[in-house]
Amino acid sequence: MNQSPISATSIPATQGQTIYPEPYASLVQGRLKRKLGDFFGLKNFGVNLTDLAPGAQSALLHHHSQQDEFIFILAGTPTLILGDRELTLGPGDCYGFPAGTGIAHQLVNPSAEPVRYLEIGDRSPNDQVNYPNDDLQASLTDGQWIITHKDGQLY
Repeated sequence: MNQSPISATSIPATQGQTIYPEPYASLVQGRLKRKLGDFFGLKNFGVNLTDLAPGAQSALLHHHSQQDEFIFILAGTPTLILGDRELTLGPGDCYGFPAGTGIAHQLVNPSAEPVRYLEIGDRSPNDQVNYPNDDLQASLTDGQWIITHKDGQLY
Protein backbone atom coordinates (compact mmCIF):
# COMPACT_ATOMS: atom_id res chain seq x y z
CA MET A 1 0.00 0.00 0.00
CA ASN A 2 1.19 3.48 -0.86
CA GLN A 3 2.11 5.32 2.36
CA SER A 4 2.34 8.85 0.95
CA PRO A 5 -0.26 11.12 -0.65
CA ILE A 6 0.12 11.45 -4.39
CA SER A 7 -1.42 13.49 -7.16
CA ALA A 8 -4.62 11.86 -8.41
CA THR A 9 -3.57 12.58 -11.99
CA SER A 10 -0.42 10.50 -11.53
CA ILE A 11 -2.51 7.36 -11.01
CA PRO A 12 -2.62 5.33 -14.23
CA ALA A 13 -5.69 5.93 -16.37
CA THR A 14 -7.70 3.77 -18.74
CA GLN A 15 -9.09 5.31 -21.91
CA GLY A 16 -12.49 3.97 -22.93
CA GLN A 17 -12.04 0.70 -21.02
CA THR A 18 -15.41 -0.82 -20.23
CA ILE A 19 -17.28 -4.01 -19.43
CA TYR A 20 -19.58 -3.27 -22.38
CA PRO A 21 -19.39 -5.45 -25.49
CA GLU A 22 -19.57 -3.85 -28.92
CA PRO A 23 -21.45 -1.99 -30.26
CA TYR A 24 -21.72 -0.32 -26.84
CA ALA A 25 -18.01 -0.21 -25.92
CA SER A 26 -17.21 2.38 -28.58
CA LEU A 27 -19.74 4.78 -27.00
CA VAL A 28 -17.41 5.42 -24.03
CA GLN A 29 -14.15 5.82 -25.97
CA GLY A 30 -13.94 9.48 -24.94
CA ARG A 31 -13.91 8.58 -21.24
CA LEU A 32 -10.63 8.55 -19.30
CA LYS A 33 -10.88 6.95 -15.87
CA ARG A 34 -8.42 6.86 -12.99
CA LYS A 35 -9.48 4.25 -10.41
CA LEU A 36 -8.30 6.00 -7.28
CA GLY A 37 -9.98 3.60 -4.87
CA ASP A 38 -8.43 0.56 -6.55
CA PHE A 39 -4.99 2.18 -6.44
CA PHE A 40 -5.23 2.44 -2.66
CA GLY A 41 -6.72 -1.04 -2.24
CA LEU A 42 -10.19 0.10 -1.14
CA LYS A 43 -12.57 -2.85 -0.98
CA ASN A 44 -15.93 -1.42 0.17
CA PHE A 45 -16.35 1.41 -2.32
CA GLY A 46 -14.79 2.76 -5.49
CA VAL A 47 -13.61 6.29 -6.27
CA ASN A 48 -12.79 7.31 -9.81
CA LEU A 49 -11.43 10.53 -11.26
CA THR A 50 -13.07 10.61 -14.67
CA ASP A 51 -12.55 12.89 -17.66
CA LEU A 52 -15.00 13.17 -20.55
CA ALA A 53 -13.73 14.55 -23.84
CA PRO A 54 -16.07 16.81 -25.81
CA GLY A 55 -18.93 14.67 -27.12
CA ALA A 56 -18.17 11.78 -24.75
CA GLN A 57 -20.48 10.00 -22.32
CA SER A 58 -19.81 8.42 -18.93
CA ALA A 59 -21.76 5.22 -19.51
CA LEU A 60 -24.92 3.99 -21.13
CA LEU A 61 -28.12 5.21 -19.50
CA HIS A 62 -28.47 2.82 -16.54
CA HIS A 63 -29.65 2.20 -12.99
CA HIS A 64 -28.46 -0.17 -10.26
CA SER A 65 -30.43 -2.51 -8.03
CA GLN A 66 -27.92 -2.50 -5.12
CA GLN A 67 -25.16 0.05 -5.76
CA ASP A 68 -25.44 3.66 -4.69
CA GLU A 69 -23.53 6.16 -6.83
CA PHE A 70 -22.42 9.76 -6.32
CA ILE A 71 -20.82 12.32 -8.63
CA PHE A 72 -19.03 15.61 -7.92
CA ILE A 73 -18.19 17.89 -10.87
CA LEU A 74 -14.70 19.39 -10.75
CA ALA A 75 -14.51 21.06 -14.19
CA GLY A 76 -16.66 21.56 -17.26
CA THR A 77 -20.40 21.57 -17.85
CA PRO A 78 -21.75 18.06 -18.40
CA THR A 79 -25.39 17.24 -18.92
CA LEU A 80 -26.89 14.83 -16.42
CA ILE A 81 -29.57 12.70 -18.02
CA LEU A 82 -31.83 11.61 -15.19
CA GLY A 83 -34.83 9.61 -16.35
CA ASP A 84 -36.55 11.88 -18.87
CA ARG A 85 -34.86 15.07 -17.58
CA GLU A 86 -31.66 16.79 -18.72
CA LEU A 87 -29.82 18.96 -16.19
CA THR A 88 -26.73 21.06 -16.87
CA LEU A 89 -24.13 20.72 -14.12
CA GLY A 90 -21.05 22.82 -13.38
CA PRO A 91 -18.01 22.81 -11.11
CA GLY A 92 -19.02 22.22 -7.49
CA ASP A 93 -22.32 20.53 -8.39
CA CYS A 94 -22.99 17.04 -7.11
CA TYR A 95 -25.69 14.41 -7.35
CA GLY A 96 -26.43 11.07 -5.70
CA PHE A 97 -28.13 8.05 -7.25
CA PRO A 98 -29.66 5.75 -4.62
CA ALA A 99 -29.90 2.10 -5.62
CA GLY A 100 -33.23 0.53 -6.42
CA THR A 101 -35.08 3.63 -7.62
CA GLY A 102 -35.33 2.50 -11.24
CA ILE A 103 -34.35 6.02 -12.36
CA ALA A 104 -31.72 5.71 -15.08
CA HIS A 105 -28.85 8.18 -15.36
CA GLN A 106 -25.73 9.07 -17.32
CA LEU A 107 -23.44 12.05 -17.89
CA VAL A 108 -22.74 13.38 -21.37
CA ASN A 109 -20.41 16.16 -22.43
CA PRO A 110 -22.09 18.17 -25.20
CA SER A 111 -19.63 21.07 -24.78
CA ALA A 112 -16.38 21.85 -26.57
CA GLU A 113 -14.46 21.73 -23.26
CA PRO A 114 -13.40 18.65 -21.25
CA VAL A 115 -15.33 17.58 -18.15
CA ARG A 116 -13.70 16.20 -15.00
CA TYR A 117 -15.59 14.67 -12.09
CA LEU A 118 -15.30 12.31 -9.15
CA GLU A 119 -17.55 9.28 -9.12
CA ILE A 120 -18.03 7.22 -6.01
CA GLY A 121 -19.93 3.96 -5.74
CA ASP A 122 -20.25 1.17 -3.27
CA ARG A 123 -19.39 -2.40 -4.20
CA SER A 124 -22.60 -4.11 -3.18
CA PRO A 125 -22.65 -7.80 -4.07
CA ASN A 126 -25.34 -9.19 -6.37
CA ASP A 127 -25.90 -5.84 -8.09
CA GLN A 128 -28.04 -5.87 -11.22
CA VAL A 129 -27.68 -3.07 -13.76
CA ASN A 130 -30.50 -2.26 -16.13
CA TYR A 131 -29.95 -0.34 -19.37
CA PRO A 132 -33.46 0.77 -20.41
CA ASN A 133 -32.50 1.98 -23.91
CA ASP A 134 -30.19 -0.90 -24.87
CA ASP A 135 -30.30 -4.70 -25.21
CA LEU A 136 -27.91 -5.13 -22.33
CA GLN A 137 -27.95 -6.07 -18.67
CA ALA A 138 -25.17 -6.66 -16.18
CA SER A 139 -25.03 -8.81 -13.04
CA LEU A 140 -22.28 -8.72 -10.41
CA THR A 141 -21.67 -12.31 -9.38
CA ASP A 142 -18.74 -13.35 -7.16
CA GLY A 143 -17.00 -10.06 -7.88
CA GLN A 144 -17.26 -10.43 -11.67
CA TRP A 145 -19.60 -8.65 -14.07
CA ILE A 146 -21.63 -10.94 -16.32
CA ILE A 147 -22.97 -9.15 -19.38
CA THR A 148 -25.99 -10.50 -21.22
CA HIS A 149 -28.71 -9.52 -23.62
CA LYS A 150 -32.02 -8.73 -21.91
CA ASP A 151 -33.22 -12.25 -22.77
CA GLY A 152 -30.33 -13.66 -20.69
CA GLN A 153 -28.08 -14.80 -23.56
CA LEU A 154 -24.39 -14.06 -23.05
CA TYR A 155 -22.62 -11.62 -25.35
